[in-house]
Amino acid sequence: MTHTQQNRVFGKQKQEHILILASGDQVRHLTVRPWMAAIAFCFVGVFAIGYLLATSYLVLRDDLIGATMARQARMQHDYEDRIAALRAQVDRVTSRQLLDQQVVEDKVDKLMEQQQALTSRRGKLGQLLDRAENSGLNEKNEAPASAYAPDAKGKRAELPAAMQAIETQLASNVAPAEVTPDNTTLSDVPARETIGDRADRVFSKVTLSLKGVEQRQRDRVSQLTSDASDASDTISGVLTRFQIRVPAESASAKSNDDSAVGGPFVEPEAGDDFDNSLAQLDTALTRLETVRSTAASLPFQNPAIGKEITSPFGNRRDPFLGRLALHAGVDFRFAPGEKVHPTAPGKVITAGWTGGYGNMVEVDHGNGISTRYGHMSEILVKVGDTVDRQDTIGLAGSTGRSTGTHLHYEVRQNGRAVDPIYFISAGTKLASYIN
Repeated sequence: MTHTQQNRVFGKQKQEHILILASGDQVRHLTVRPWMAAIAFCFVGVFAIGYLLATSYLVLRDDLIGATMARQARMQHDYEDRIAALRAQVDRVTSRQLLDQQVVEDKVDKLMEQQQALTSRRGKLGQLLDRAENSGLNEKNEAPASAYAPDAKGKRAELPAAMQAIETQLASNVAPAEVTPDNTTLSDVPARETIGDRADRVFSKVTLSLKGVEQRQRDRVSQLTSDASDASDTISGVLTRFQIRVPAESASAKSNDDSAVGGPFVEPEAGDDFDNSLAQLDTALTRLETVRSTAASLPFQNPAIGKEITSPFGNRRDPFLGRLALHAGVDFRFAPGEKVHPTAPGKVITAGWTGGYGNMVEVDHGNGISTRYGHMSEILVKVGDTVDRQDTIGLAGSTGRSTGTHLHYEVRQNGRAVDPIYFISAGTKLASYIN
């Protein structure tokens, strides 16, 4: 191949692509460069990809929308289930709270009944304690009647502070803190504990507190009944030794129309043990008051406390005749004009000059017993007067068969003189019951 031929083959010029655009008389030549072709190809490729993507989206859109809607439906179903569960839980909590509140109210009513029962006993128990104190049974160190019976200042005021706190907290739908009957807060209880559980513990404490009050009442009533019976037996024993009849019941309890009674027989009402114990205490106190009243009306007191006995009761040498004679009383040394008091209440049956007694006063005390007070310088009472132990019946002197100023004191039972020392000694034993 010649050189000329080689130039023809390898030296051949590459032809350009020319785009001719004609519009009427105008003709334009546009040379198509390689980069333009590349841009056009890229544009077509991008358009094709976009078209494919749009087509795929349109094809898959229904599936995506269906999946989204299904997911939203599941979420809504779960939400509705959660709402229903919460609503059911609220209903359960509300029902439980209402039930707990009803239980608490029932227990409050029971405690109110117990409190009212204790309060209703206050009148009876207070009267009996006052009677026991008047009979000398209550010692100074004993608690007052209010310690055995709670105060009552209205229906709600009767509730202990613990119960009021529970009611307030239930009204505000707040679980109550545990409180004791004296209104002191204890340590916190576990959170899972319900209102009813806490209320049970609180009410148990309040109930125990009320039962403690009731038990103290029972113990006190039982003790007073025993003390009253012992005191009655002691006084009755002394009265029996002096052959004094002990009345079976007080005169105020008797009726002049005992025979004018009647009516159909009906079984007695069943009373509780506490009421029965109060009835027993009332019976014991009535008996004690009866024998105590009888003993208080008799001359068991000393007519001359702290005075010297100048001549005892019994046979002695008569100071005027010098021979043996019965001294029917006891002589006490007195100062001239000193006041003379009777040893028991009674009625004056003699007041004036009486033989060897000189100026003498005799007081009748009932039950066949009387006392005589002789040798007084002046008499300050008259026959028919009613006198008490604090009254002055005369002034000491030396009238009648007397060798000096003194008080001649006699005790007579059914007209017979007895040794006054017996009565004075018995009075010492009975001092805590009849004074």
